[in-house]
Amino acid sequence: MSLLQKLSHALGLSRDMDIEEYMDTIELENVDMMHEAADFYVKPVALESEADAKVIAEELKNKNIILLNITPMAKNQAKLKAIVAELKKFVIKLDGDIARIDNEKILLTPSKVKIVKSRKSK
Repeated sequence: MSLLQKLSHALGLSRDMDIEEYMDTIELENVDMMHEAADFYVKPVALESEADAKVIAEELKNKNIILLNITPMAKNQAKLKAIVAELKKFVIKLDGDIARIDNEKILLTPSKVKIVKSRKSK
């Protein structure tokens, strides 16, 4: 591999870089090069402790949407249920919304943002 090819690859300019590798690189750099600053964000948060509930509440107050990964807390079901119940009360008081996406993810929205919840037919 020539020096120019190595440099191009290091800068993410090589043609053989796939989209997954590109997105991972952008996330690692914590830079959103494709967009200007936004008014609000969708933020992924891993629920690892009770302290994360305060971070989530603050983000919701700032009108950000939270995609909550509950996997790290899944081993402690009692604590998980208590934290989710606390978050649910907070979201309702805030006039936001909360919905379970799958076994690992919960979506929380700020004030005046509602989630369309489809009901399964019987």
